[in-house]
Amino acid sequence: MDGSATARRLDISHRRILTLALPMTLSHVTTPLLGLVDATVIGRLGEAHLLGAVALGAVIFDFVFWSFGSLRMATAGLTAQATGAGNRHEVDLTLARAFLVAGVTGLLLILLQWPIATLAFSMAGASQAVTDALSTYFFIRIWAAPFTLANYVILGSTLGRGRTDLGLLLQVAINVANIVFTMALVLGFGLGIAGAAIGTALAEVLGAGLGIVVLRRLGSNPLAVTWPEVLHRAAMLQTLAMNRDIMIRNVALILAFSIFSALGARSGDVTLAANAVLYNMFLIGGYFLDGFATAAETLCGQSIGARDERSFRRAIHLSLGWSLGFGLAVSALFLIGGGFFIDFVSTNPEVRSYARDYLVFAALTPLFGAAAFAFDGIYTGATWTRSMRDLMVIAFIAYGAILLAAGDLGNTALWIALLTFLSARGLGQFILYPRLAKKTFASLS
Repeated sequence: MDGSATARRLDISHRRILTLALPMTLSHVTTPLLGLVDATVIGRLGEAHLLGAVALGAVIFDFVFWSFGSLRMATAGLTAQATGAGNRHEVDLTLARAFLVAGVTGLLLILLQWPIATLAFSMAGASQAVTDALSTYFFIRIWAAPFTLANYVILGSTLGRGRTDLGLLLQVAINVANIVFTMALVLGFGLGIAGAAIGTALAEVLGAGLGIVVLRRLGSNPLAVTWPEVLHRAAMLQTLAMNRDIMIRNVALILAFSIFSALGARSGDVTLAANAVLYNMFLIGGYFLDGFATAAETLCGQSIGARDERSFRRAIHLSLGWSLGFGLAVSALFLIGGGFFIDFVSTNPEVRSYARDYLVFAALTPLFGAAAFAFDGIYTGATWTRSMRDLMVIAFIAYGAILLAAGDLGNTALWIALLTFLSARGLGQFILYPRLAKKTFASLS
């Protein structure tokens, strides 16, 4: 096996990078539709408290489920390496272990739904009418947790194989199903906010079912592996450790963005609104950069699996180059057309004026974050999750230090801290990766 793995040469080209990246860019653009569809349909009922409940529900579930986005990333990295090695049995074992973790975690979320709801509702601090409606939405949608997490696993497995086209197909299918189910249940059957929750949950269930069909068509059969293989101590500990590391990384990322929003809110309604408008620029840039992170994740993981160091280094150079190039292009676009974007999103004169004062900071976020996005994919594909976790924590500490030291600068300090947070992650990963790569390929020789 060693000889055949060493002899293999992967297709690492500009075309291959774009083939992998562009479908995932489109997929990421569709992701916010799950919450948007619920909000749009409920909004047509004309009840403000229902719309507020759906908006808060989307935030809560984004936080809870995205914290376990490690399932997608860890599965993708391990699957990419098994695919690169040509070991289809290990691909199925990776899938089975990830499904086991997703199922157990999803059941735990269901069992712990009351304490989770109590904490989330108290932090939301909404009116009683909103809280009552939110309670209905939450306690229905939470039952889809195992299927939502299973969808992360399925997506990770398809991406690890380099089938980002199928990843896009699955995301679109879930979103279309959500639109159909939610409109039918809310507007057709008059189920109100309960219908929105049921529709979203059913879309996740359908997505998981379709995903399993797709995996079977790809030749996977996780039921064909044996329990002793699935529960192999070393492999299971690696799966759990990777998920733990990425989860810590995700929580630190969520906290950084939450702190950004919270401190902006303390500065007044105008600052909060202006930052919200500008923050959307970072999100838009992130949709493009995430695609190249996925390409890096797939190609780097497969190169390690194939024991092809030359392909690995080429994958790093190309994915990093495309990510920086897109980051620069998107930043330039925002600097040129950011004013039009601000005017389109907000009609308030004060918000428009204030947002223009900080436009340059928001416009630079894609460029400053480009390396971090690319290296997140590289580190995930290489399964260097412990180092990725540690570097994220260091960047988070730097972020907090700047906020404490430059707090007198107000909103300027907030944006400087965010740019530092983004760039520090990429810089740390860039400095460390040659040593990690040398160690990885030395262990494979």
